[in-house]
Order: sequence, then C-alpha cells, then structure tokens
Amino acid sequence: MAWVWSNLEQIWGLVLSHIALSVPPIIVGFVLSIPLGYWASRSRLARSVLLSIGGVLYTIPSLALLVVVPVILGTAILAPSNVVFALSIYAVAIMVRSSADAFSSVSDDVRESATAVGYSTWQRFFAVEFPLAGPVLLAGIRVVSVSTVSLVTVGSVIGISSLGNLFTDGINRNIPAEIIVGIVCVLLIAAIFDLILAGVGRLLLPWNRSAASLTRAAERASTLVTQ
Repeated sequence: MAWVWSNLEQIWGLVLSHIALSVPPIIVGFVLSIPLGYWASRSRLARSVLLSIGGVLYTIPSLALLVVVPVILGTAILAPSNVVFALSIYAVAIMVRSSADAFSSVSDDVRESATAVGYSTWQRFFAVEFPLAGPVLLAGIRVVSVSTVSLVTVGSVIGISSLGNLFTDGINRNIPAEIIVGIVCVLLIAAIFDLILAGVGRLLLPWNRSAASLTRAAERASTLVTQ
C-alpha cells in the first residue's frame, strides 16, 4: 500500500490516458459496424466476405499491428493515434458480426409492415430496424468495450502511456504492488464502462428491459411449476 499512496498522481494520470485511448475505438467500432452489419444482413455474399475479413483482422497479433500501423499512417511510432487506429480495427472486426446478427434478427414481416404503412427505406431503418436491433447491438458493444480496455495495455510495450506501464515497470523493477494496481485499475475501468453502457441501454431501450422482466417472470413461473 505504501507504493500506491506514494504514486497516486502517476496512477491517476495513467488511468486518464487509458480511458482516452479506450473511448475512441469503441465509438468508431460501433459507428462503422452499423452500415457494414446492415449490408451483411441483407446480402449473403456481403455477410460471408465481411465476417471473413473481420475474423482475419482480429487474428492479427496486437503488438505486430501496433508496429505496422505507423508505417501505414506515416505517424511517429509513439503517437497515441496508432493505438486508437489499431484498436478501432479490432473493434470493427468484433462488432460487425454482432451488427449483422442484430439486423438479421429483425423479422421480414416487420420490415414489410413498415413499408406497407408508408415508411421510406431510411425511415424504416431509423424508426423500426435500428431500434429493434438495439438489444443485440448493445450486447456487442459491451463485448467490444471490455476487449478494447484490455488491449490498450499492449501499447505500453512500445512506449505508449497507459495502465500497461504499471505492468512493464512492475515486472522490470520487481514491484508486485504496481502490477496488481494496474490489473485492478483495468478491471475497474472495464466494469465502469460496462455499467455505463448497460445504463444507456436501459434508458434508450425500455422495451428490452420489459422483455427481460417478462423472461425472468416466465422462468420463475416455470421453476414453481416444476417444483
């Protein structure tokens, strides 16, 4: 604990750096995956190609990608934008599958009904398909959030400041407390992000909350009947 109290300012600075590197890829992954996932849900060929590309991209070792990105972008190897760009690739790779599944879960009957009452393609998307796909999209972005917060730590290996610095420094100087603090901070950030996303989901998707309540009630009733 003595190490923690004497390095609180450093820890807080790394926490802020970690959050700053984590948020943009999560947002970029979500935004880019929406049109890609929708396209994949409407075309078997597009789904096959996009999901295959996403699977390949996600298998690229993170450290190797961080080394290659500066060459592609022409940025300095220690530029934080390299981490943001690399993690955005991973975020899209994960999220595009969830997005495709989300839009595929919307019934064709619902789409046809919306068209029949006069919705244009764009109106149908924003007023019907996107809201109904919301619960699956939310589940996907929560996975992306946890994955991104974890992967940010890899940047410290090449010198980009984040909570990963506590891992590398703790190992080099043999300070277990430093490593433990790094792990706890990463877990806390991931948990807080997840709670925020869950809260936003409850606020924006009230029908999902009602459906979940009905499901739990049905499960309890089923249990009582079985007993």
